[in-house]
Amino acid sequence: MSIDFTLDLRGESCPYPVIYTLETLQGMKKGELLQVIADCPASFRNVPEEVVKHGYTLEQEPVKNGRELLFYIRA
Repeated sequence: MSIDFTLDLRGESCPYPVIYTLETLQGMKKGELLQVIADCPASFRNVPEEVVKHGYTLEQEPVKNGRELLFYIRA
């Protein structure tokens, strides 16, 4: 899996991970892959829900790595 952009949102409280993720995806070309790293627990549900609602694709299920949450989203 080749990642085009990484967005490190550790330390950002909700709803900012969702807002920044959607803003970043809007600026990406269709087909590019965005990796999002977050540590806000609510992001585990909110980020996937919102990106799919806005027409983007989750490349795989969200990954929990300790406190970090990893998302792979296709623009």
